[in-house]
Amino acid sequence: MSKKVCFVSRHKDYVHDAMRSALGLAVENMYAYCTVLGVEVPAFDDYNKENLEWIRDMEGEVYSDMDANVETNEMAKISIEELGQKMREMDVIVPYGIV
Repeated sequence: MSKKVCFVSRHKDYVHDAMRSALGLAVENMYAYCTVLGVEVPAFDDYNKENLEWIRDMEGEVYSDMDANVETNEMAKISIEELGQKMREMDVIVPYGIV
């Protein structure tokens, strides 16, 4: 049975690493998600755009509560309330790069 894992990043310097980690778990047959909270991430380069697409291809998602990230990097919008509900579905929650 596949596990559901969510990486939660609150620091822009760790978002790309969290996405790569989520992608690695998706390749290992897990449902992997990444959430970016409260920080604006600069526009993704082609490598990170491709990582985002691969995560989605493997039934995962990258969420953000910031409109700028949704517009600039095409992350899926999520509210704190929706995130709370999503977290209840997870088997593992990884706070990633919390400073």
